[in-house]
Amino acid sequence: MANLWIAAFIALLSGAISHLAFAPYDIWPLLPLSLTVLLWLCQGASPRHASLLGLAYGFGQFALGLRWVHVSIDQFGGLPLIVSLLLMALLCLYLALYPALVMGLLSRYFSGSMISRVMAFPALWLLGEWMRGWMLTGFPWLWLGYSQTDGPLTPLIPYIGVLGLGLLISASSAALLPLLQRRWVYLGVPAVVALMAVGAYLTPPKVSEHGSLDVALVQGNIQQSMKWRPEMLWPTLLKYQDLSRPHMDADLIVWPEAAVPAPEAMVSEFLHQFERAVAFRETEVITGIISMDAQEHFYNSLLVLGPGEHDGPFSPNDPNRYHKHQLLPIGEFVPLEDWLRPLAPFFNLPMSSFSRGGFVQPNLNVANQHLTPAICYEIAFPELVRANVHDNTNLLLTVSNDAWFGDSIGPHQHMAIARMRALELGRPLLRVTNNGITAIVDLHGQILASLPQFETGVLRETVALEQAETPFREYGQRPLYFIAVTLLFLAWRWRRD
Repeated sequence: MANLWIAAFIALLSGAISHLAFAPYDIWPLLPLSLTVLLWLCQGASPRHASLLGLAYGFGQFALGLRWVHVSIDQFGGLPLIVSLLLMALLCLYLALYPALVMGLLSRYFSGSMISRVMAFPALWLLGEWMRGWMLTGFPWLWLGYSQTDGPLTPLIPYIGVLGLGLLISASSAALLPLLQRRWVYLGVPAVVALMAVGAYLTPPKVSEHGSLDVALVQGNIQQSMKWRPEMLWPTLLKYQDLSRPHMDADLIVWPEAAVPAPEAMVSEFLHQFERAVAFRETEVITGIISMDAQEHFYNSLLVLGPGEHDGPFSPNDPNRYHKHQLLPIGEFVPLEDWLRPLAPFFNLPMSSFSRGGFVQPNLNVANQHLTPAICYEIAFPELVRANVHDNTNLLLTVSNDAWFGDSIGPHQHMAIARMRALELGRPLLRVTNNGITAIVDLHGQILASLPQFETGVLRETVALEQAETPFREYGQRPLYFIAVTLLFLAWRWRRD
């Protein structure tokens, strides 16, 4: 038993170290090495013990990799420190169940031969990440592939996406173990070398140019503690208006998520007056806003203000508007709310009763361009964003309010996730946030310009409207599921020496 707890402690440390492979650290070799350690610890272990080791690894990874979540719980949840830490621990334990399941299944069904484990591990890990991105509305943060935003496998992203990179990283870890043990060298050496070399020589998708767009991205830097106070509504609106006024000659101005922190019925006079000024200058503005319909259903939305948009009252049914689909549990809706809301202020955060928009919605049409929007958390869901990118889509747009997470690693991870969508879908991306990171990203995932965090400012740049028709945009994640099932079938056939 003592040896088991020592192994569990090593697995916990390996998982904790693995978070350094992700933004903002980007020490990507630590991730396959940490997985190799986990596989080594699980060699010969019973399914029960292997599950415990997977649980320890996952808890270590998520406890440090998601520590930014605790910032919002601690600062805005209204809970005692011990309770907020307990909630954080429960979240990490839940997420660690997926690596625990992977290692348990690997030990239970594929422990008979090394080649069976090498084939089964990446397939099981891919299915585990897919499940984590789907169950209970999904939480795809820290998928393995996000360690490769600036890694050697980056050129593969337009072909196989972030989940496919995770398949390759886990496959390299599975092949590395027998290589280090001097077993199956003829399998391990080619696998590891090929994975690292293929990206460097892969021909990128063909890029076409479709003009340019002059954009102004407004970072208001409104303190989260002040954002939802009623007395701050008009100072907030005037601040965004004043920041935008010198840039009314741009083609497009973008404000961040919930820049207008109230339903349009409460601020309709301001919106109409500002839209008249926008129309007079022949520009257009996209702003985050809280929408409310006649049944008092609230939506986290994006609204376009510009020439000819609103001759009458504002309505959630306006054609050039987007409603967020992928809502954040607790932050935007509360499961079992009749039970949870009375327990603590944490379960009654401002605007935590949103309704859901459609999975597929029309692109926003601004400045004669088509934009695929994603609000905050949505940008982490590849298939959701992909489903809304069409042949005539010119840009990806994501708006956010990362002020919830303070000066933590969360906004940097969020930025890396957004860059991954640009690479997968072959479109430039605009990212506009309340307090950073506001940035412009090209279709190769490179940050062309950005604003410093925690500063008020406007990012003004001309964006080249380039497109690359990537295989991922065409096929998405479906080929990966076929590959995973095929690997599991072969691993099952060769599960005995």
